[in-house]
Amino acid sequence: MRIFYNNVFKNYFLLTIVLFAQELIFKWVTASPILDWSTLRIFIGLNAICLIASAIFSFTGRIVGNILSFVFASVCAIYGIVQAGFLNYLGVFMSFGTTSQAGAVRDYIMDYLDSFEWTFWLIALPLVLLLIFYVFIDHRIKVLERNDTIDFADKFDSEDRKKKNDQIFAKKRKSRIINAKINAFVIAAVFIGVYIYTLNVGFMQNELQLKSTKELFNNPDMPNIAMGQFGFTMYSIVDVKAVLMPSKNVETTEFDNNYEKPEQTISDYTRYIDDTVWEGVIAEEGSSNKKKLNNYFISQKITDKNELSGFFKNKNLIVIMMESTNTMLINEEYFPNVYKLYSEGWAWDNAYSPRNSCSTGNNEMSGMVSLYTINNTCTANNYKNNIYPQAIFNLFNNAGYTTSSYHNYTDQYYARTTYHPNMGSGHFYGVQELGIPYSNVYKEWPSDVELVQKVLQQTADQDKFMAWITSVSAHQPYTQSSELGDKHLDLFEDTNYNISTKRYLSKLKEFDLAIGALLDGLEEQGKLDDTVIVMYADHYPYGLTNSSLNAYFDYNVNVNYEVDRTPFIIYNSNIHPEKHKEYTSYMNITPTVANLFDLDYDPRLYAGRDILSPDYENRVIFADGSWQDTIGFYNASTGKITYNEPNTKYTPEELKAINTDVKNRISMSNLAIKENYFKYLEDAKNEYKLKIEMQNDEVPVSE
Repeated sequence: MRIFYNNVFKNYFLLTIVLFAQELIFKWVTASPILDWSTLRIFIGLNAICLIASAIFSFTGRIVGNILSFVFASVCAIYGIVQAGFLNYLGVFMSFGTTSQAGAVRDYIMDYLDSFEWTFWLIALPLVLLLIFYVFIDHRIKVLERNDTIDFADKFDSEDRKKKNDQIFAKKRKSRIINAKINAFVIAAVFIGVYIYTLNVGFMQNELQLKSTKELFNNPDMPNIAMGQFGFTMYSIVDVKAVLMPSKNVETTEFDNNYEKPEQTISDYTRYIDDTVWEGVIAEEGSSNKKKLNNYFISQKITDKNELSGFFKNKNLIVIMMESTNTMLINEEYFPNVYKLYSEGWAWDNAYSPRNSCSTGNNEMSGMVSLYTINNTCTANNYKNNIYPQAIFNLFNNAGYTTSSYHNYTDQYYARTTYHPNMGSGHFYGVQELGIPYSNVYKEWPSDVELVQKVLQQTADQDKFMAWITSVSAHQPYTQSSELGDKHLDLFEDTNYNISTKRYLSKLKEFDLAIGALLDGLEEQGKLDDTVIVMYADHYPYGLTNSSLNAYFDYNVNVNYEVDRTPFIIYNSNIHPEKHKEYTSYMNITPTVANLFDLDYDPRLYAGRDILSPDYENRVIFADGSWQDTIGFYNASTGKITYNEPNTKYTPEELKAINTDVKNRISMSNLAIKENYFKYLEDAKNEYKLKIEMQNDEVPVSE
């Protein structure tokens, strides 16, 4: 009991117990492993944090120190609850690096709260015990402390006994507090040293983890893994540190100093690329990051051409990123136009749209450039000024196409007016320029039918075009009455779905009508047969709870990121219908399209792959580094794999090789974005060519 006499160690002890209990509950409600080495690391870190916090709070006095301790524990609990909600709602943990989306968070806060599981609130339960202690027990301990400290009845007469006792008690208490503060900081330093040791010691590491724990501590750009290793309290500190003081240290890779290009097997489909200029650039490059990136990308395999190379050569292309869409859209009764494309085109039934911190903008960007966005930032916004010569627009620009892009909303959430042109869009048409009526009320979104009609006005005068359409009609919220949410409700009145699901289906109906308008319009223009339509989703409908989704589907959206399963379709009126089983995502759109249209491109510059290539690995990679293929599902947050068949498994060496490849694709994509690498590469190649030309011009011609 005497340890509670000292306010520093009393609050340290209480805070450590409360925060550790909150962390354990957080692990439980987020389905993270509870009894593993990360739990010990979290406990050690909390000891250091609570010692320092308690020592600082003690400067304010006992009562204020207690209040500050309770507030501190409450803030931690609220942060943990919010993070559990974000994981449930978006599939990823929140980072302070995504502050550009604060407005969006404000708009969808009610849908976010509606998605909460009741178990999330249990994270705050330990606060009740802390409050009970401070209100009903702490003052009694103070009385006991005084009685144990003062026993001077025989030494002073009755008149001055109280005064002397007060002086002696205050003096001894002050001395104890000073010593406690010093001891707290010293012990905290020891815990910090032990904590740093846990970041490196072998037995506390997971060999299958995509990034080492030390790398994550320096840069928590894989929040789901970082949260599992550090807990939400320490993660918040590491995350803030990464935002305020970005680490300049880039993790060491096998591509730091050299590269080794894989040998090409020569065949009729061999894709020949001359690397003379690139190799010259590498030889002269002094920047370690640029050299690392050069070594990585030049060492990737040059995917051969195949029987489908040029299958759509010289045809028009329309890519449609469908807002908030999942496989509910594949329904012949309700959505016949989309079903026509699905049933008469090429469709992938194992397609996913992995969520991340800013899924719409980031997944649009990934579809255009085939790079993994930085998981703890709104990459499309934060790096909006980057230039991508290898983006899908530029590939078609180089082939003589007229390129354009369209979206029926403003730049309120994503800076499309800037980054679409920087990716090569010949003209970006926003909602104002298109002249489409729109509302600033969050629940009201423009009609995609009007968007398609405006697009058709442009294609009417274009002979060879590539257009990118980003739809918006199916956007949340679905819990509130809205024009599009109520417009087609009568079609679903006889179903057993809840009202939120019905409103979502009503919005999908509006999108389906837009596809019908697009098909009719292209046919009227005589361009349907010569146009390829590619459709993918930015993400599943966030505004619907998992229980609502499970009431519709015959599969469980709660396991193995099945909630991210979305449609992917390639349609042309002249192709033979095919259903594909390959696992894929929006990452593979640009390299796949580039091969089908026989465009001039370097497949090594993309993190995605041509899904129609015989060499395609048949694997989808999620934003946090998890992946799924025909053999099993690897969960990056837990570092464990679940196999589909008990007799078909990867060897440890195979698993490590896959994870190394996944890590490299993500980390090198991220570094390339941060360095604006692809603009640098094009500029460096042009400068090197000019230099060689000038040197050749200076060589005298022999007689």
